[in-house]
Amino acid sequence: MNRYELIETLVPVLKDTLVVCNIGIPSQELFSICDRENHFYMLGSMGLCSSIGLGLALTTNKSVVALEGDGALLMNLGTLATIGNRAPDNLILLVIDNGSYGSTGDQATYTNEATSLAAMARGGGCQSVIECPGDETARVLANALDAKQPSVIISKVVPGNRPLPVVPLHPIVLRERFKETIQT
Repeated sequence: MNRYELIETLVPVLKDTLVVCNIGIPSQELFSICDRENHFYMLGSMGLCSSIGLGLALTTNKSVVALEGDGALLMNLGTLATIGNRAPDNLILLVIDNGSYGSTGDQATYTNEATSLAAMARGGGCQSVIECPGDETARVLANALDAKQPSVIISKVVPGNRPLPVVPLHPIVLRERFKETIQT
């Protein structure tokens, strides 16, 4: 299973959840599969999806899922310590770990070697950390949402990108419609 196929399985589970989606191709894939006003597509800020998701979860009672990539999370590992120590019950960090920098040409990340993001999350203080294959992730995510506890899910998938156009909505439009969703 690749990232696109994984996202297809997650969309039904994410229906009523605020979603912050990692920069680049993951945002393009989510937009292509199912654009919703509760989806915030990052068009910049590589490595900050988890931080934005955390900040959002701290300011709302709604469930928040940050769809992060392994390469992006490796650029901001400090967020795991902050999540491990400060995350509210409504935050789930779902890391799509394909062992590559998918948006820049599938160069291998260290998760393709000896680095374990699950071990790093546990080391950062995260209590509920689950690593699973892509085909089990939708079920694991649904269970985590039902449990209402901060969770880190590492979903292992294979590299590969689907050629898609960029998200055609202006960043201000994305921001405003997402803000309206948060406030309702």
